[in-house]
Amino acid sequence: MRPATDTATDAATDAAPDSVTDPAALPWLLAAEQRDDADAVPEEDHRTTAQPQSDPQAAPDGEAAAPPVPLRRNRDYRLLWGGAGLSLLAGRATAVAYPLAVLWATRSPSDAGLVGTALLLPQLVVQLPGGALVDRWDRRRVMLGAGLGQAVVAGVIAALLLSGHIWLWALLAAAFVEGTLGVLFQLAERAAVPAVVPSEQIGAAMTGNEARTRGAAIAGQPLGSGLVTLGSALPFVAAAAGQLAAVACLFGVRGKLQQDRKDAPRTALAAEVRAGLVWMWRQHFLRAVMAAVAVSNILFQGLNLAVMSGIQSAGGTEFQVGVVLSLSGAGGLVGALSGGRWTERLSMRALVIGGLAVWAVLMVPVAVLRDPYALGAIFALSGYVGGVFNVAGGVYLVRIAPDSMRGRANSLAMLVGGGAMAAGPVAAGFALEGLGPTRTVLGLSLAMALTALAALISPALRRGPFAAAD
Repeated sequence: MRPATDTATDAATDAAPDSVTDPAALPWLLAAEQRDDADAVPEEDHRTTAQPQSDPQAAPDGEAAAPPVPLRRNRDYRLLWGGAGLSLLAGRATAVAYPLAVLWATRSPSDAGLVGTALLLPQLVVQLPGGALVDRWDRRRVMLGAGLGQAVVAGVIAALLLSGHIWLWALLAAAFVEGTLGVLFQLAERAAVPAVVPSEQIGAAMTGNEARTRGAAIAGQPLGSGLVTLGSALPFVAAAAGQLAAVACLFGVRGKLQQDRKDAPRTALAAEVRAGLVWMWRQHFLRAVMAAVAVSNILFQGLNLAVMSGIQSAGGTEFQVGVVLSLSGAGGLVGALSGGRWTERLSMRALVIGGLAVWAVLMVPVAVLRDPYALGAIFALSGYVGGVFNVAGGVYLVRIAPDSMRGRANSLAMLVGGGAMAAGPVAAGFALEGLGPTRTVLGLSLAMALTALAALISPALRRGPFAAAD
């Protein structure tokens, strides 16, 4: 996973103002990187150096302007945050409800699996063109159209289930459409955050967004499965209502959600996707971080399957597996809430390498433990690290990507991180059959340790995210 050694020409390309935001506008990240490299200069000097040359809070007449409005009183951010949260919650609920409703209606696990795959397939095939479309279209309209579309799809599925006519082709089409609209909504919302939040509050905003995502995951799964037990159509009725409420919140956002587009000739969608790939390839530090994330996601998907197998072999139950995964989500929520503090104290490089090393150590006892509560405690710690990691990575990506490239940058990050997960369960399944849970988990721990070592010696990570610009 080690990136190739970067050339001086590539380094200069990374520093170009049309591809990377000036590092002076990233005081907390730059200050942390400088603390890693200097020993004799006091910390206060680094904070002074990292400040932008022009004070963004200064009024035109030289007088200091009022401080920015706190996020809790930022009306546009609260509406954007709440609307996206309702949409995420509805999506998490239906993600569980689709396969459960099909399984209970048809008694066919293969049909349930097909519908689940159709719902997740857009994560792989829609991300890249979706990111280009989000950069091309008005982001507010993208979210409004996606939210309304998801509400319509949920309403159609609810009516279909209530009628008693279960047509597999219709469920497959609806699941794919809902997944596609969900991808577009999420990409547009992520790209829109910097438009409603001052630059000095980006860290706090991304912390809130990650906590919201974790909370939606924790609440959405039991909500969807619980409503299915009362009636197969109920989760979709609730999802339609949630999506409409999300749209109502977005209608209240008054500010623009992207910079004004220049009157440039419209290029082909494939060319815009290619431009996003080229931009991402030139970000050597970000590319190395994404490689580490992809490997860790593969390993954790394998670890989840290994834990399920280990609990089953020890005579455990599905409820115990749920306890372990729920505690992991709770740990991630706590980590997300404290992510901003860690990013202020440690450099991005330290967070990446330290997170990988902690994960490798935490995996070792999983090889021998079978008690669900002990495993849950370890998974909670792992989730905590993941929550911190996601906040730091989200802030860095938002900071470094120009407004016109944010949709594509987020789509590439989500494609690499999410797409890699598909390989984990398959590889772990074969390993579990051949080696058993204990040896498989030890192998996963070793692979995570090697990933941390590769990150430690990676030239791109050792240079730091702004080394080329110094």
